[in-house]
Amino acid sequence: MTETATGCCVLLPCAPGFSWAVPQACLGEIVTVASTEDLPPTVITWRGETVPVMDIGGREAGPWRDQRGGAGLVAVLLGQRDEACQYFGLAVRGVNLGVSKLEQEQIEDLDEPLSDYATAAFRMNEHTYQIPDLLALQRALASREAVAQ
Repeated sequence: MTETATGCCVLLPCAPGFSWAVPQACLGEIVTVASTEDLPPTVITWRGETVPVMDIGGREAGPWRDQRGGAGLVAVLLGQRDEACQYFGLAVRGVNLGVSKLEQEQIEDLDEPLSDYATAAFRMNEHTYQIPDLLALQRALASREAVAQ
C-alpha cells in the first residue's frame, strides 16, 4: 500500500480466515439482524431502504447467527450514488471485527488479490486482509436483485 492509501479502515471478517478492509467512510452501519436461520438474509431493510446482502462465507463457513442470541451482523456499505442500489450489505462472520489505523510499517503487501471482488491484499498483525472492489460488488448485487424481481 502506498503512503497516501493509509488511514482508518473497518476490518470485516467475512468467513474464517477471510477478512476485508474497507475505508471507514464507506461504512454506513453494522446492523444486528434477528434471525432463526443459520444463513444471512439475501436482503435487509435499513433505514427504510432495501439493501441486498452478500454472504462470502456461505454454508461452508458455519452458522452466521449467534446460536444463543438469535441474531447475526450485516455491514451496510455506502455505494456510488448513480448505481442501481445505493447501499449494499456484507454478512459479517467470525472474529476480529474492528477499526484499525493502517500504519505503513505494519503492512506487508501481497502480490495478488486472493478472491473475487478483491483488488489487493495485505498482511497486518499476522492476519491477511483483502481490499474489495466496492463498485464491482455493488453492481453485482444490484444485477442479482434485478434478476430476482
